[in-house]
Amino acid sequence: MENRERKIMVAVDESEESMYALSWSISNLISDTNNNSKLVLLYVKPPSAVYSLDSAGYIFSSETIDALERYSTQLAKSVMKRAEAICRKFDATNINIEKVIGTGEAKSVICNAAKKLEVDTLVMGSHGYGFIKRTLLGSVSDYCAKNAKCPVVIVKQP
Repeated sequence: MENRERKIMVAVDESEESMYALSWSISNLISDTNNNSKLVLLYVKPPSAVYSLDSAGYIFSSETIDALERYSTQLAKSVMKRAEAICRKFDATNINIEKVIGTGEAKSVICNAAKKLEVDTLVMGSHGYGFIKRTLLGSVSDYCAKNAKCPVVIVKQP
């Protein structure tokens, strides 16, 4: 039996819940004795506004769209820096880390990336929404648990 690299993908965003899920993953899924793991950090940017209308029905100017795109890119870099800081805190310098930034609807991008990158486990944080809020807003983690083609671990912050 070959000893292939095990890929663990953690979906990260600006929330404390996703950073806790990352910490949990390093502590519980990546052992010090098995250096044959790759940690894939995935951040999903919202889709770019190409012809977005504001509430009054006006099309945003190209300057506004450019500013939104710059903000989105800066936010992605900021989230990845936070994730890297967590990895350093765990002295995870020996872990092979791959950073991936996707764009689109989070639930679809996460499931597609898990399939494309052939990850062994997908780890996500839970925002802990109640039934009504989860029903109205939808739950990315619920969607991924039902649709991802790999095992999904949903980590709830204590």
